[in-house]
Amino acid sequence: MKFFISTLLFSSLFLSFNGFAEVNLEDQASSFVLKTKQIQIPEYPDAFNPSIIQWENKILLSFRTIPKDSKINPSCSSAQSLIGLIFLDADFNPLNTPQIIDFCWENAKPEDARLIKVANKLYLIYSDNRDEMMCTSGFRMYITEILIDNEIIAIGNTDAVLHFEGENKNRREKNWVPFDYDGYLLMAYSLQEHKVLYPIPRSNEAATISCTHSNVSWNFGELRGGTPALLDGDEYLAFFHSSMDMSTVHSEGQKIPHYFMGAYTFNKEPPFEITKVSNNPIISLGFYEGKQYAPYWHPVKVVFPCGFIATKRFVYVSYGRQDHEIWLVKLDKQGLKESLIPVQ
Repeated sequence: MKFFISTLLFSSLFLSFNGFAEVNLEDQASSFVLKTKQIQIPEYPDAFNPSIIQWENKILLSFRTIPKDSKINPSCSSAQSLIGLIFLDADFNPLNTPQIIDFCWENAKPEDARLIKVANKLYLIYSDNRDEMMCTSGFRMYITEILIDNEIIAIGNTDAVLHFEGENKNRREKNWVPFDYDGYLLMAYSLQEHKVLYPIPRSNEAATISCTHSNVSWNFGELRGGTPALLDGDEYLAFFHSSMDMSTVHSEGQKIPHYFMGAYTFNKEPPFEITKVSNNPIISLGFYEGKQYAPYWHPVKVVFPCGFIATKRFVYVSYGRQDHEIWLVKLDKQGLKESLIPVQ
């Protein structure tokens, strides 16, 4: 009954999104959200879009930051951005001075990195553009091995994923979902059509492993990648994002993109069919309210999941807020799983 009522309320909100009224998204905060915490990095106060991972009894966090003198191109949401890494303690507080990664080529523009462990190696998955073009077609996915000696961080081999089945030279590639399958790095290219690729090392190519279609019910925009997927029991668990234009009390009635977070699971064996998915957005108090910033590109309300750590009872999801803040949301794992609905 509780799930049914929640679905009805969100259906009514969906009608509001389409112009019938302004709504407060946080009125529908998810019952399994336990706590949120802002993670502040003094050296980079505007850092955002964090990924997080447990690595050798430590917590490692990656973040994106845009230098104040960076040239912003509003027409395609591009800037000269940087990726940094920092260790956190058990309470998710910074332990050391953050380190900005040197990607060893001119005009690097790395965006929205994800951390993933595969066969005891640590990788950073990100989007970048080595061409002079700042927009669209130049951006492709890159895979860099991260080497850590105590707290000294260096990078190893870097692979680009330039060619794969269905590639579109005019598409800006980003937000692929990495996961470890029996010691191999695989990446989900898309979700509604769950297309899984294997990046072939040193080849700039990726081979298609599987492609399945799911009848996912989601009324809040196109499902796109968010966090890496981690094996949890008999299935992989991951968090996605979507966005849609709407007017809410948070946007003061202005119709702008609002971003949403959801969760999904998929089979642990090929062809990796999606099995369950959030029916409604995962929302916490403070997701859409709070400090406002001058937008880098255009007005937007952003909640953007990039990583998570799971324990037996809890899930900790790291997310970026408003392209200027790093946050962590603590979820009750059982409540989260009960909120997911089977996919036909």
